[in-house]
Amino acid sequence: MHDKLITYINQHISSNLTTEEEELVKTFFKYKKIRKKQYFLQEGEVCKNVGFVVSGALRLYSVDDKGIEHIAQLYIENYWAGDRESSITLQPSAYNIDAWEDTELLIISRAEMLDLTEKIPAILQMLRLMDERNAIANQRRLKSTISNTAEKRYEEFAEHHPQFIQRFPQHIIASFLGITKETLSRIKKQS
Repeated sequence: MHDKLITYINQHISSNLTTEEEELVKTFFKYKKIRKKQYFLQEGEVCKNVGFVVSGALRLYSVDDKGIEHIAQLYIENYWAGDRESSITLQPSAYNIDAWEDTELLIISRAEMLDLTEKIPAILQMLRLMDERNAIANQRRLKSTISNTAEKRYEEFAEHHPQFIQRFPQHIIASFLGITKETLSRIKKQS
């Protein structure tokens, strides 16, 4: 179970973890299984943990006053799930995170992660790299959302994230892209 996490960490640091560091990582990250449609986080709760997705799929979303879901993030294997704003500010989350498939996670609290970075400085290196990649991805997504047509947004998404198209239904992908499922259906028929 922890082997996937260890592999992920080693891929994101300059030199592999030592055996002792691997064992320490294993003690900090706890296994959690979430069945399909169960929540990892519910709106109004403070996000206490971040989860490394070992297997399965989750979505982070908000629900507006009309009951419409707005997908903000999608997570599959080797992604990190959580509401960072809530975790850092200790304010109630505006989001839900639920399992789209049965999901296995390795979870850690923010305090434990900070403790782990002091014990293993390479973890801090990994977190910095993740932050940089996340900032770039968010900036690209924002630019695409405000500048591109629905067709171009889907084209870019399909090119960069084909694994999501295979794992999530059309209405989830459409919401993530900020378009209606009817628009996405039309786009797919034209291509």
